[in-house]
Amino acid sequence: MRKVISLQLAGNILLLGYALLAIFHVLVLTQIVPSDIVWGGQIAGSQSNLRTLEIISLVVTLLFASVVAAKVDYIKASKYKKVINILLWIIFAYSILNTVGNLASGVSVENLIMAPVTIIMAFLVFRLAIEK
Repeated sequence: MRKVISLQLAGNILLLGYALLAIFHVLVLTQIVPSDIVWGGQIAGSQSNLRTLEIISLVVTLLFASVVAAKVDYIKASKYKKVINILLWIIFAYSILNTVGNLASGVSVENLIMAPVTIIMAFLVFRLAIEK
C-alpha cells in the first residue's frame, strides 16, 4: 500500500475530504442541506437533536483533520508520534463502522455517495496508520 500512494498525498486527500465534510456539517446546521439526508433520515423531526449531533460530528471531523495534519507534519507534534498512530487506528476503525452505517441507512445519499467516500477515506487513514 505504501507504494500505491504516498503518505503526503494520502494526508492531503484526507485533509481535503475532512474540510469538505466540515463544510457539509455546517450546511446541515444552517439548514441549507436538508436534514432528512443525514443520520439515516431519523433525526429530521428533531432540530435540537440534529444540532447536537451535527456539532459533535463537526468537532470530531476537525479532530480527525488535526490528527492527520500532525501525521503529515503540518502540525508539529513529533513528541506525540505514538499517540497519533494510535489515534489513526481508532479513526480507521471509526471510518469502517461509519461506512457500515452508511450502507445500512435507508437514505440513498448515504448509500450511494457517503459510503464510497467513507471507505476511500478509511483506506487513506489506513495508509497513514501503517507508516512508522
